[in-house]
Amino acid sequence: MSRPNPVVLFGFLVSIIVVLGGLALLKGGLFIAKHEADTLHLVQIVFRMNMGQWPHLDFMTPLGALAYAPIALFTWLGAGIGHAILYAQIAVAVVLLPATWWTGVSRLPRGLAYLFGALVMVLCLAIAFGTEEQTVSISMHYNRWAWAFSFVPIALAVVPPIGRERPLVDGVIIGLCLAVLALIKVTYFISFAPAIALALAFRKDWAAMGWALVAGAGVVVIVTLFAGVGFWFAYAQDLIAVSQSQVRPQPGMNLGRVILSSAYLGATVMAILGVVLYRQSKEDASGYVLLALLPGFFYVTYQNYGNDPQWLPLLAVLLLAMRPKQVRYNRWGWDIRKGMEIAAIAMFAMAAPSYINMGSSPIRQVTFNAGDYEPILMTDGKNSDLQLPHVRARRVDGWMSLVKEGSGLEPMEEGADRTDVGSLLGEPLPYCKLKLGLPGWVKTIADDLDRAGLADGRRVFAADIFSSYWLYGNLKPLINGAPWYYGGLPGFDSADYVLVPLCPASPEERKQILDDIMALEGVALNEIRRTPLYVLLEIER
Repeated sequence: MSRPNPVVLFGFLVSIIVVLGGLALLKGGLFIAKHEADTLHLVQIVFRMNMGQWPHLDFMTPLGALAYAPIALFTWLGAGIGHAILYAQIAVAVVLLPATWWTGVSRLPRGLAYLFGALVMVLCLAIAFGTEEQTVSISMHYNRWAWAFSFVPIALAVVPPIGRERPLVDGVIIGLCLAVLALIKVTYFISFAPAIALALAFRKDWAAMGWALVAGAGVVVIVTLFAGVGFWFAYAQDLIAVSQSQVRPQPGMNLGRVILSSAYLGATVMAILGVVLYRQSKEDASGYVLLALLPGFFYVTYQNYGNDPQWLPLLAVLLLAMRPKQVRYNRWGWDIRKGMEIAAIAMFAMAAPSYINMGSSPIRQVTFNAGDYEPILMTDGKNSDLQLPHVRARRVDGWMSLVKEGSGLEPMEEGADRTDVGSLLGEPLPYCKLKLGLPGWVKTIADDLDRAGLADGRRVFAADIFSSYWLYGNLKPLINGAPWYYGGLPGFDSADYVLVPLCPASPEERKQILDDIMALEGVALNEIRRTPLYVLLEIER
């Protein structure tokens, strides 16, 4: 087996970081094309962390601290939020580079080592979340990072080493990567840690498993020293609360469709075929490990918005690295080696649109006309380097009911199922759902509160799924609030007002929040301001 040249492979990985990271920085900021709500969610968390707040302890989120800490670090060092995001991506790639390089030189033949390294670096550095949608977006950056940190330990555990075993190096890398996964998005840790442990057990690599446990425990100790034991209990409580929430039980298709729908069935069949063929080669017990990985691959894909099966090229690399060294036939007369190659090639083909899209995203940013963009926070200053197209910031559009008195549509209301609209203090609320222009909507309301003298460092509980008003005005974030609403009333005890948008991003969540507030004992709401955009109620306890 021809191993890659270690120096050339290292230089290849560095060149990817320089090219993709450099292209992303050329524009002088981050110019996203969409997903502004997700971006404002990110900005809220980063700014709160800059205030010294910890995820879970000071605000609610199911995502781990390392999903945002690299970005918060660069804003703390003085970078604007747009540059901080790009610097963080480069930093993640640099941190993962040694482990990616080691995986290539210790596990993979020359061509696969370069391919594997390129896949991991693209996941770190892309400014698009995947799929075939040609856009620039920082939405769900943590999913890309988590995939990158998953690829390395899975490959190290599943593929036997070429030449001498190095359990200390392997174990430390595996343990650190798994700890990072737990602190980015725990779904990945839960999905892949058992299969990785099974792979090490089948290989009887107890030393590597031991070092992995030591490395992982070391991360736990360090985080506990800084955040306290309560951090882990708060993290668990957030995860439990979100898992029980009905607000967003799944971000896309259900699990069955992710596995068997027309868009995914080909990938599922090729993955199962490749694994079955490997098992029939009777090379070793790793076939069981590959089978154990498939449920985790499916589950993570189901959990991620867009349901993009970004694990496909990893499984293809594993199959090609472990195919039989000699021609071997199964009982059906199939050439197992060729069959595994065909399955791997098919998986590469199916994954290509997503990875080409991610890899080319920094190039797309360079081609944009900066004159068509403006700061997402709609203000000058250091953080004006995170920008959004004017049309997405200022074109405030929504879905509204066309049923009005005299319209002739009144009979259509029967069976229209507007039970999700709700009411405010007995007054029915109009049906409207904000679809575009979230920054303009939020800033206009925040400015109105400032002009009316109602902000002045007060805290607002917004009856909506998003609550970014404090980013745009003289308000303070809720204590123990939720930058993205998942259910309950997190942070309500610290709120001075309830703000009821008349065209929320989620009428369903507006209704749920108002119902929950009205069910509280010892709490009264008094209307103190009404505009065409919102109703503001003062909380009396």
